[in-house]
Amino acid sequence: MEEMKTVETALQKDIEGISTIEELNNFKIKYLGKKGIITELSSQIKSIPNEEKKEFGQKINILKSTCNNFYEEKKKEIEEKLLNEKLSKESIDITLPATKIPMGSPNILEKIIEEIEELLMSMGYDVVDGPEVEEDRFNFELLNIPKGHPARDAQDTFYIEGEDILLRSQTSPVQARTMLEKKGMEPIRMICPGKTWRRDDDDATHSHQFMQIEGLLVDKEISLSDLKGTFDVIAKHLFGSTTTTRLRPSYYQFTEPSVELDISCFNCKGNGCPICKQTGWITVAGAGMVHPNVLRNCGYNPDVWSGFAFGFGAERLAMLKYGVKDVRTFYQTDLRCGKAFDRKEANND
Repeated sequence: MEEMKTVETALQKDIEGISTIEELNNFKIKYLGKKGIITELSSQIKSIPNEEKKEFGQKINILKSTCNNFYEEKKKEIEEKLLNEKLSKESIDITLPATKIPMGSPNILEKIIEEIEELLMSMGYDVVDGPEVEEDRFNFELLNIPKGHPARDAQDTFYIEGEDILLRSQTSPVQARTMLEKKGMEPIRMICPGKTWRRDDDDATHSHQFMQIEGLLVDKEISLSDLKGTFDVIAKHLFGSTTTTRLRPSYYQFTEPSVELDISCFNCKGNGCPICKQTGWITVAGAGMVHPNVLRNCGYNPDVWSGFAFGFGAERLAMLKYGVKDVRTFYQTDLRCGKAFDRKEANND
């Protein structure tokens, strides 16, 4: 007990002289460490007479609490003092240039798609999505491409289960599904962008997976001039107000008549250059009036309803607008590509 009184006196004396974190840590080790004074004192309880063990134990616990409480309070006090000293010495010069943090850019294909979506939504179109794993019925048969039709070879489809389940080779199945849902009773204005797949070589201008942006309008008394007017609006929005358009006869099994949608070359202004192959015109999409068989297959009476459909390749639009030579550029993670697209767009604006 006499030794404990000596420890209490030494403890109070040591407490008064502590002013740094290092001194505080040494204090804790001195009294509460594995070989600390209080720890050694606690180990002596087995040699204390039974009638004194209770009082001895209580005093030991008081010493431990005193040490622990002092340590926590003093540590908080010292740390707060150090922080205040540091803050008083430091200052921030707000005139210095900020550190630039490199950031990515929006994917250029998504950017093109969103741009066309916003434009067509302003014209009353809905954006509709559909499954990427599709049935043969929606991908081909309802679109006037029966089994055995040579157009199926041109699509070169990825089949998953037999000849019934496949990766869609176009986004037109979304149009067929939408017409069936309307049951031939309502007008339709829709756009269906999304991924499509075809067996193709991966090179600078082709990919087995690509993005399509297809549109459909079905109503009464729709004509080819309505398609021409819609295409004019899209072309001028994407390539500038001076862009002119033309329709050339073509053939697609799901439209009749079918046309190729051309724009005047934005590079040479129609004079002829390598981009337009010296013709002054660039083909950007396929389109046409919805084939009566397609309308009939999807529940619309072709004697009452008519419509037009068009399909853009997002990669082709982006390659033309931003001067990209290799389609694989769109799927790289090099941030410099995104910056180059942003600069090109700023220059076009």
